[in-house]
Amino acid sequence: MPMPFLRHLERKGLADLSRGAERVLNLDPAICGLAPGSPIPLAPEQHDMERRLASLTAMGVDHQVVAAPPFLFASESDDDRLTLEVTRLANDALAEFVAGSGGRLSGLATVPVGHPGAADELARCLDELGMVGATLGTFGGGRELDDPVNEELWQALAARRCFTLLHPSRVSSRDRLADYHLVQLLGYPMETALATSRLVFGGVLDRHDLVLCLAHGGGCVPAVSGRLDLGWRRKPVARVTSRTPSDYLRRLLYDTAVFDTGALGRLVKDMTAAHVLLGTDTPFDLVDHDPLRTVRALGVDAGQETAILGGNAARLLGLRVARPDPDERVEEPSAPPIPVEGHPT
Repeated sequence: MPMPFLRHLERKGLADLSRGAERVLNLDPAICGLAPGSPIPLAPEQHDMERRLASLTAMGVDHQVVAAPPFLFASESDDDRLTLEVTRLANDALAEFVAGSGGRLSGLATVPVGHPGAADELARCLDELGMVGATLGTFGGGRELDDPVNEELWQALAARRCFTLLHPSRVSSRDRLADYHLVQLLGYPMETALATSRLVFGGVLDRHDLVLCLAHGGGCVPAVSGRLDLGWRRKPVARVTSRTPSDYLRRLLYDTAVFDTGALGRLVKDMTAAHVLLGTDTPFDLVDHDPLRTVRALGVDAGQETAILGGNAARLLGLRVARPDPDERVEEPSAPPIPVEGHPT
């Protein structure tokens, strides 16, 4: 969330940076999808390049692919004009931020699913801004991902073989998840499973060969793949695809941000190392600070480890990554805890 972009939103009355010193941001509910006044973490790494690079260096990461966070997706707004305007501004700001990284960052374009014009914004970001892929939410414009309004976008993503990160951007039954930070802890993994299931049963993955990566190791969907298959076999209403749901899930990609070695090991075993990419959720509070050790703890062979730690990402994103000079590595600057109470991301 580059600061020039946030200041622009503030001038338009869509953001409040008055609590920036406390590392807190407030955004208009139409943009963030939260209740008015909900605090959003504003970690320095989201706008301070020096801290960003120091952070990834401290983790042993040579190159990082970054994207706007989901509370900039305007997933619950039905205002096409506002959503497209904010998306374009966010993409422009991210492209400028990445350009100042000395080649250590690449950017993913935010694509406004559920809104007309999404495919055009994708093309602009890839062709004019130099983005290496796209990110999108699990809902938008009051429509599910398998809604016909998104068909042009899926066609464009498939035709370009564009790497696409699917990140949960809202939850269902928010009132039941209001306590204990369950919106983030439980609601987001369930949301990913719901959105992915609609892509499967809605035929999107039949019609389009997408390079689609599910955040947080796919959330709940790997764990319920057997149940989805059972329903496909026994419920006529669910027998709407040419193959079982698990067949489609094995074609997708997954990041390693599951925060449990056992769960990650099962993910790699079920989906294969060729379908798993290093992920951290930096710079939020639920983050893997030592992602390399997480992967190395799996005990997979050297080829699989290399693929997960960067080979898969470099291939899928078309990156040629140069390792930084080890003598220039610095320790991550210390920072007080980021306030997140009441915030879902």
